[in-house]
This record gives sequence, structure tokens and C-alpha cells, in this order.
Amino acid sequence: MNTTFIAMGIALLAGVGLVVTIGVVSLLSGGLHFLFARPKLSILKTANGESGFAFSFKWNSSREPAKFDNIRIRLFNPFGSPTQVDLTRSYDTATSTFARDLDFGEDLKNLMNAEGIANASVEVEVMSSKEGIAHHFMFKGQKFLDLYKSATVLAETFNEENALNYPKPVFTNPKRSFIADALPVSNKALKISSNPEFAGEFAGAGGSGEAAKENFAVSKVWIEDGCIVCDACEAIFPEVFEVTDDTCIIRPGAPLDNGLLVEEAADACPVEVIKFAKA
Repeated sequence: MNTTFIAMGIALLAGVGLVVTIGVVSLLSGGLHFLFARPKLSILKTANGESGFAFSFKWNSSREPAKFDNIRIRLFNPFGSPTQVDLTRSYDTATSTFARDLDFGEDLKNLMNAEGIANASVEVEVMSSKEGIAHHFMFKGQKFLDLYKSATVLAETFNEENALNYPKPVFTNPKRSFIADALPVSNKALKISSNPEFAGEFAGAGGSGEAAKENFAVSKVWIEDGCIVCDACEAIFPEVFEVTDDTCIIRPGAPLDNGLLVEEAADACPVEVIKFAKA
């Protein structure tokens, strides 16, 4: 009895320890991400003069997949004039670290030259209109102006230095076909009763009890619709039949004096599309 209680106690302590360990690891992971992996916005040098605003945005796109396509700049200036300015611009969608240089026109000039901006606050918001995700960054007015005027890196330069050069995967599709592979070329003859070369072996005492068939000539051979390119005819009489990728044709100048082989090829055709006329 005492042994049972001891075992249950050890199991309970182990379970509690496991839960506590998982919780601590989760908190540490979240803390590290908050401290070192938070989204980061940087103000860059614009190429659009006084009406331009350039910025870069870094975030963990694998942890937070999103398509960012909008930016909003707001001035909160309760002791100056104007008291508020709200600017929004859209740009081509970005799914990983990126930089953009946008033209805000005269509205940005009004914001930058606002009376009392040094004591105001400026909020920059990077947004994903489709996912409804937004990241906010607050600046003191004077700090915002200093960063804007002292920026030296262009958006184009930032994008070149931070481009993600993932190797393109190569996918090879196996070749599949319902058509059988062509039979290997061989100089061996089929030992059948319709082959004149072996006709004597099948006549009379040859075992079949039947006389050898008399060969004949044909005046015309043709292929009707429905060929499945099985190669049976070409294997029997390659001098007459040629199997292509999608059908079978009669070779130009084909010999038509061996009607037995033509007939055998027609009999071997599984879809019965080989037709001929005796001469």
C-alpha cells in the first residue's frame, strides 16, 4: 500500500514538473521573441524630395505570414498647428522584409513643417489590408524629424542588400504512359504457321495436322481510326507498319506480296483497325 502511494506521488511530481518546464520554456521563448524578434521599422532616405517618405520594415514572416500593403503616418500635435494630420498610402504587396519610397505630396510637407512638431508625437503604422494586421511605431516629433533628415540609406539599396535569394526548387515529373514500350528490334522470325519460313514444320506430320497456308498478295493496306499504338503490327511486319507516337501508318513503298504477314498483323491488332484487300 505504501509503495503504491509513493509511486503515485512520484508520478504526480513528475507531471507537475513537466507542466512547469513547458510553461517556463514557453515564457522564455515568448520573452526572447519580444526582445529580439519584434517587427522593426526604420526611416530611410527618400528620393522623392520633401514630399517623399522612405522606410524599411523587418518582421518574422515565417512566424507571422502577412501581406503588407499600406502605411499610415499620423501627427498628434495638441499644442501646435495643425493639431492632427493623417496620411495613408498603399504600395505593392510585400511578404517578407522590404523597403518602400512613397510620394505623399504636399500633405507630408505640412506635417513636417507643423508648428510645434518638436513637442508632438508621430505614429507610423504598417498595415496588411487583407489580413487586418497592423504594427504601430511611435516617435517623438523631434526624434522623427532627426531620423528623417539624417537617413542615408535609400530604399532601393536596402532591398538589394536584404533580398531573399532562395534557390528555386526543381521538380521532375516522372514520365507516365499507358502505352507499352516499343519491342526491341530483333532479326528473329516468329515460328508460326503463317510464316512461310516455317510453313513446312506445321504441315501434315509437323504436329498441327493442317496444310501450310498459301501466301497471297494484297492490293491495299490501311489503318482505321482508333489505333492505340501497341506496336504489335510493327513487331510482326515492320517493312509495312510503322508505329508513331499517336497512331500507326503504312510505310511508303511497303511490300504487299506477303499477305500472310499482313493478315497476321491484322489478327494481332487488339482494336481491329488494320484493314487490307487481297490483290
